[in-house]
Amino acid sequence: MLFTSITFAFFLPVIFLIYWAVPAKLRYIVLLIADIVFYMYGGPVFILLLFAVALVTYAAGRFIEERGGMKKYLILSVVVVIGLLGFFKYADFVLDTISSICSLVSIGFSPSTLKLAMPLGISFYSFTAIGYVVDVYRGKIHAEKNILKYTAFVAFFPTVMSGPINRADDILPFINEPPAFDYDEASTGLRQMLWGFFKKLIVADTLARYADFVFDNARAYFGLTLITATVFYTFQIYCDFSGYSDIAMGTAKLLGIRCRDNFKSPYYSRSDKEFWTRWHISLSSWFRDYVYIPLGGSRVSEVRHYVNLMLTMLLSGLWHGADWSFVMWGGLHGIYQVVEDFCHKHLSRKENRGKKERDIVRSVPWNIGHGILTFGMVSFAWSFFRANNTSDAIYIASHMPRGLGHIAGSYIMMLNNMQLDGYKLAWILSLIAVLMIVDFVGLKHDIFELFGKLPLVPRWIIYTALTVFVIVLTLNGGQHQEFIYFQF
Repeated sequence: MLFTSITFAFFLPVIFLIYWAVPAKLRYIVLLIADIVFYMYGGPVFILLLFAVALVTYAAGRFIEERGGMKKYLILSVVVVIGLLGFFKYADFVLDTISSICSLVSIGFSPSTLKLAMPLGISFYSFTAIGYVVDVYRGKIHAEKNILKYTAFVAFFPTVMSGPINRADDILPFINEPPAFDYDEASTGLRQMLWGFFKKLIVADTLARYADFVFDNARAYFGLTLITATVFYTFQIYCDFSGYSDIAMGTAKLLGIRCRDNFKSPYYSRSDKEFWTRWHISLSSWFRDYVYIPLGGSRVSEVRHYVNLMLTMLLSGLWHGADWSFVMWGGLHGIYQVVEDFCHKHLSRKENRGKKERDIVRSVPWNIGHGILTFGMVSFAWSFFRANNTSDAIYIASHMPRGLGHIAGSYIMMLNNMQLDGYKLAWILSLIAVLMIVDFVGLKHDIFELFGKLPLVPRWIIYTALTVFVIVLTLNGGQHQEFIYFQF
């Protein structure tokens, strides 16, 4: 079920009313039913896979706790879950890669691709389940004894499709002991949902029309056209994914459940390392806690530390999609972080060496300069992420500089290529400006709670205006796009 569908507009109020009407001890059953209905709406068969992942990890958690933390149950459950994820998501990718390698060395190998349909949300709920088993093994949490409550956690409908990736110690306490209804919390959730719909339906879907037009026929363009399309996609994917997260987190707040933040003004980052503490936080922290730190993190030799960084980012890229362009995207971010760390340790001022970056006082010009540089590096990497395939990604990267010496001609060509004019470009830039202003305020404040403190009249004027704005622009020729992260 899509958040942007009419079905969800009816589904959520019904669940909200039933959830708060039943006794607290029965709310997990309402939540589980909502999870099943929400997930099955788009394809009922794959609910069996979700149940299988929940059953395997539930049993592993119980065995680990009751039999003294036996590691074999941890390993077995992780192998099963990763095996299912790998089969549905990467089987064709592996076969195609083997076929390509064999053709290079003149070995005949032409396998038939499986063409498997990837179950929605499998990357997200698999990582949720794995994180739970690892936390039980580490003694961080107790194993959940009620399988229905555990399944409601793994299949939590606001986040099951595209995150945030939940942790058991965040969500299970709310399921086991539901809090009383909190009007302020529910109001904050509605505001967050409204902002999420604005980011998705107005900003992301507007930018998608122009970015997709170029990327879907990338080899026909060069120079400023490719650069502009990449910048548009940079903001498109942010508004698309963070918009989904806002709607998911707002929906959870309506049910009295708080998820972890997933984004915190990422395009104000001043380094790639900082970017990954602000972008898709639930995934980056998952890789930090369950991959990077177990590999040794930074508590090893410098070379080993850099290997750990690269491996973690490469795996992060592969998690996003079964194509080498995603691996290249992850590799780019790994290179960025290795270079940043090396420069910080060996080329920065002596008094700053050994300090953590957050403890170093930076000048305003330094912050602005490194912010612009980081945004440029992140945007360049997004071109690999968005490219339809690896060859397109290489073409885009190599043809971005072409024709930039003729600024006026490049600008006019870009407008013509992307079917833009001055009015449309000004409209797009104004949407991005609104986004960045809100994100700037969000650096220091909880924007949704802050907005709730406005006087009643102006607050409701803004509510009404923004709601009408979203509805009118969406219905008046708006082209609805599926959420980008559904494919992951």
